[in-house]
Amino acid sequence: MPRPHAAAILEDAWHRQVAGAMRRRGWGTRVLTFTGYGNADRVRVLGRVLMTRRPYAPAAADARATWLELRTADSERRGWRSFFTTPASDEPVTVRIGEREFRTRADRSGLLDLTITDHGLAPGWHDVEIASPRAADTTAAVFVVDPGQTFGIVSDIDDTIITTTMPRPMIAAYNTFFRHEGTRRAVPGMATMYRELLAEHPGAPIVYVSTGAWNAVPQLTRFMRRAGYPLGPLLMTDWGPTNTGWFRSGRDHKRACLHRLARELPEIRWVLIGDDGQHDPSLYGEFAEQRPDRVRAIGIRVLTATEQLLSHFTPIATDDYEQHVGVELPICRAADGWTMLEQMRQALGGVRA
Repeated sequence: MPRPHAAAILEDAWHRQVAGAMRRRGWGTRVLTFTGYGNADRVRVLGRVLMTRRPYAPAAADARATWLELRTADSERRGWRSFFTTPASDEPVTVRIGEREFRTRADRSGLLDLTITDHGLAPGWHDVEIASPRAADTTAAVFVVDPGQTFGIVSDIDDTIITTTMPRPMIAAYNTFFRHEGTRRAVPGMATMYRELLAEHPGAPIVYVSTGAWNAVPQLTRFMRRAGYPLGPLLMTDWGPTNTGWFRSGRDHKRACLHRLARELPEIRWVLIGDDGQHDPSLYGEFAEQRPDRVRAIGIRVLTATEQLLSHFTPIATDDYEQHVGVELPICRAADGWTMLEQMRQALGGVRA
């Protein structure tokens, strides 16, 4: 096994020192749960174990709302607090499904990412129990896809469902760390499109894939709930050093997520939705060329000239699907979700309600 990168070694040493000092002061841990997914064969349970002053108890009282919100999400409306957290690296975690227990440990970033086979869960939404020695017990929502389901949506987040004007560093940092989440703006019509498409395919999954940090999941989930987006798993990444370098590749993260979804949900043909402000067209085109049997259609939100200029300093899109792939697939391009919905219905052979 190759030696970890010096950046990762330094970061891990810092986290050990800080976490050790916190434990000596009597701090415990909390498990922040994320929405998971799976099929009849396996489910993926996601969460993160963080250091905390006291055991963390979920505040949600309505068990029926488990799949509608992250019940252990932080209540902070400005995101900077969620980025100043200390992971509980290598912390033992137990996942319970019925009478069965599955044991694992959080990784170096405190991330819990456990795949469980032979879970015995029926299609639909479920709660699984999560326990850790120094944390209050909590539950995580998982969505099990019906074996007969063949439709699904993969969506980008930045500039696809929420206006962020990435990657302007100062504005992006202000939006993420300081701006009240209630002032963030949804892309017009996108929530309506997702709800309509899923209503036409009951039981279909929607998965959000982003290069954003896991730290932002609670704020994003609250924003999506208020804006009317159907909630599903958010597959994020972890900022900072990796075992191979100082920074991780956002493109590699998205590429890996697409291929993992193709492996784990092989019966699904995905509708891939992104924007032309970053690399979604080329990434989706590359994936469609490699796995044409897993892609049903591609939707690209067209940014305005102003948004393009703020995103990558040129008023025109520099990344286009046709530049990268020769596979013939329905391609829908629109500036808003309402227009894209009409195009999608025509591309998918649907009928307007």
